[in-house]
Amino acid sequence: MLRHDLERNPATSPIDSEPTPPSEAVRRHPALFRAVRRRRNPPLRRSDITVTDERAVKRAVKAASLGNAMEWFDFGIYAYLAGTIGRVFFPSGSDTAQLLSSFATFAVAFLVRPLGGMVFGPMGDKVGRKKVLALTMILMAIGTAAIGMLPTYAAVGFWSPLLLILFRLLQGFSTGGEYGGASTFIAEYAPDKRRGYFGSFLELGTLAGYTGAAGLVTALTAWLGSDTMDAWGWRIPFLVAGPLGIVGIYLRLKLDDTPAYLKLEQGNVHVTEAVNAVETTVHGDLAKIFRQHWPTLVLCIALVGAYNITDYMLLSYMPTYLSDELHYSETHGLLILVATMVLLMLIINQVGRLNDRFGRKPLLMTGMLGFFVLSAPAFLLVQQGSLLAVSGGMLMLGLSLVCLLGTMSAALPAMFPTPVRYGSLSVGYNLSASLFGGTTPLVITALIGATGSDMMPAYYSMAAALVGVIAVACMKETAQQPLEGSPPSVQTEQEAAELVRSQTPAPKF
Repeated sequence: MLRHDLERNPATSPIDSEPTPPSEAVRRHPALFRAVRRRRNPPLRRSDITVTDERAVKRAVKAASLGNAMEWFDFGIYAYLAGTIGRVFFPSGSDTAQLLSSFATFAVAFLVRPLGGMVFGPMGDKVGRKKVLALTMILMAIGTAAIGMLPTYAAVGFWSPLLLILFRLLQGFSTGGEYGGASTFIAEYAPDKRRGYFGSFLELGTLAGYTGAAGLVTALTAWLGSDTMDAWGWRIPFLVAGPLGIVGIYLRLKLDDTPAYLKLEQGNVHVTEAVNAVETTVHGDLAKIFRQHWPTLVLCIALVGAYNITDYMLLSYMPTYLSDELHYSETHGLLILVATMVLLMLIINQVGRLNDRFGRKPLLMTGMLGFFVLSAPAFLLVQQGSLLAVSGGMLMLGLSLVCLLGTMSAALPAMFPTPVRYGSLSVGYNLSASLFGGTTPLVITALIGATGSDMMPAYYSMAAALVGVIAVACMKETAQQPLEGSPPSVQTEQEAAELVRSQTPAPKF
């Protein structure tokens, strides 16, 4: 293949001359440029098309989604125990100082997520998706279970928060390889026309993980009481992570790697994709990801930033807002959030079907505009304090969020070509999550403390949503299209045959 020939002899390849960008170098050699142009849209052959195995797709979706649920169960525990963590590890005379310290430790895990993405992402492009996803699961389970065994500040002094920060860093590092890999895994297994539907199961797993964490914390708090939770009850949710991690590792290691990745490794990709791959990058080359894909990375960072701020504001920060700012009981706030997340779980797959039918951009734009228009009214409702008003405000935000949740896991992997998909998405997603996601509770708490306004979460969400609207307007529509750098993927042999016939020119008379 052309790509392999060029890689074997880069010194004589006109495409690889530096510092001239590859695409420009091709244009400066007319013969090669004409050859590439002729090969841009060749007729498809049956061997080019991947026919998916329905059972294999479902197994892959189940493994990625359950693993993702367990990862976010681990991560969500900390958010829902933020107040308790503050009292156990950061004793202080000020409740606000305790909460800020706790959220700062929550945010510190996000500081290393880009590093995790830069390590695990290119590794997933080199050695395969499933091995790296199993490794991230192992590290997350170790980090979470270790937090459950830490001594308190009363027992060992400053060593206690120091060890907490260390294991939060391990959690963040492992999470850096999770979303990019899990979304890539499902996207590369799913047929082109149902990628949104199958991708929505990934975020169903995220909601299930958050719901499980919130439900467990709520049940323990109601059963044990705040004093017992502060004494030792807080350890239980963290210790549960060990057995759950073993289940996730087992599920992920049972699967084969994705068809798209295996075809790329075996050199069976059509010459069109091979030529495009020359103009993108080789496996796992981090420098070229930044050099050749930076416009898409910037777009990804903006899109994910808006999504993460709204996501973490509702799913992570809201229980603390209800208890600390509106003086709800911790159990009451968590119960309302659990009910909201269960409702979102019931409809998220329908959002996946909708973005397959109508496109990714309309659903993403609906979610972003929903946050921009409805955030202020929703928080005004929440501040009324009654169960009905709080539930109504949460529902308004939740319906906007589910449009993003049910679409992102199909839209984001399609932004990057197959040889660098895991690496590029992991880098872009985690840079954005580090800057905007994990800092959301900390920033909102600080803004409320500085301004005294309980409406700051709404204003922060509106600003993020406005950035999201611009990002969605700039992105390409990818619904029902093959992933860049991969052959078409269909559900049946009949669909493959029809696709080949559609490429055959009609006879001329």
